[in-house]
Amino acid sequence: MDRKKVILLVAALLIAAITAFLARSMFTGAAAPTAAAAKPVETGPKVMVATRALPVGTIINAESFRYQPWPKELVEDAYFIEGPGASEGPDGAAGAMSPDELIGTVVRNAITAGQPITKGSLVKPGDRGFLAAALGPGMRAITVPVSALTGVAGFIFPGDRVDLVLTQNIAGPGGPPLKVSETILRNMRVLATDQRSTNTVDEAGNTVVRKYKLVTMEATPSIAERITVAQSLGTISLSLRSLADNAAELEQALATGEVNIPEGATAEQEAAIMKKIAQRPISGKSTYTTGGDVSRFQRSSIPAQTPLAIASENVRIQRQVQKVVSSQTVRVSRAGAETVVDVSRRQ
Repeated sequence: MDRKKVILLVAALLIAAITAFLARSMFTGAAAPTAAAAKPVETGPKVMVATRALPVGTIINAESFRYQPWPKELVEDAYFIEGPGASEGPDGAAGAMSPDELIGTVVRNAITAGQPITKGSLVKPGDRGFLAAALGPGMRAITVPVSALTGVAGFIFPGDRVDLVLTQNIAGPGGPPLKVSETILRNMRVLATDQRSTNTVDEAGNTVVRKYKLVTMEATPSIAERITVAQSLGTISLSLRSLADNAAELEQALATGEVNIPEGATAEQEAAIMKKIAQRPISGKSTYTTGGDVSRFQRSSIPAQTPLAIASENVRIQRQVQKVVSSQTVRVSRAGAETVVDVSRRQ
């Protein structure tokens, strides 16, 4: 190879290497702007807010609220604030409260989802107006006496749904009475047992079963009248409902057209209608069981009046008439002879 060409080739390679080195130095040498460490955003104390819409009469449970950071300048004295360290509001007012103390309280004023829960919007058990706040619009509270047998052995707690079963003896014209048990009301909401409107828990957090003698339930005015009459007819027993029963009965109401959802209703409106229907007490057709359904030696219906009973009743009436007629006669004795004188004919 020509010596001149070799020199040119070496020079070109050298130039290329220098150019590459300079380009690399240019890109790596340009220092990237150092990102300044962002200061943590200062957040205010954690305020208790509603996790869902809480209408009037809602009983607060652990799923009804959560703590959420809130701007410090917007914290009010009436808010519930988490922790003892954040127990003071903007002006030094105490606002801390244990979540366990809120469970079992009742919403007095409606609270929207995400809205802070205020002290004035809740009523504690034992406070004046607590039971009235727990009642829904147009509803009444009525109390039924129960025992360990008729009250499901104490396993009914406030917030449960129960059915009312009436047991009575129906007398007939002769023979033993008809024994019958009838489910008169369904889906009744329990408000309190005795004077307790909340569940009692032990140190481990388990619900304590206690005996009680009175159960207070929510009812419409007409249903309250039925319960009052039923207590004078016989014995009322409570039957605890499953949580899935409401969904099944709601589907049945939709299938029969009993529930009418307007056209164009939003998903929230449909959910509100469904919830309202699922929580209403039911006083429609009742089911019943007679003694004959349980035992072959009991009656299944009230016996009708037989011809023999009618004949015996006629004989009894005739005897009474004869007694009345005989009381209007006088026996007269003359010279040893007795004469019966009918006084009624001489009048």
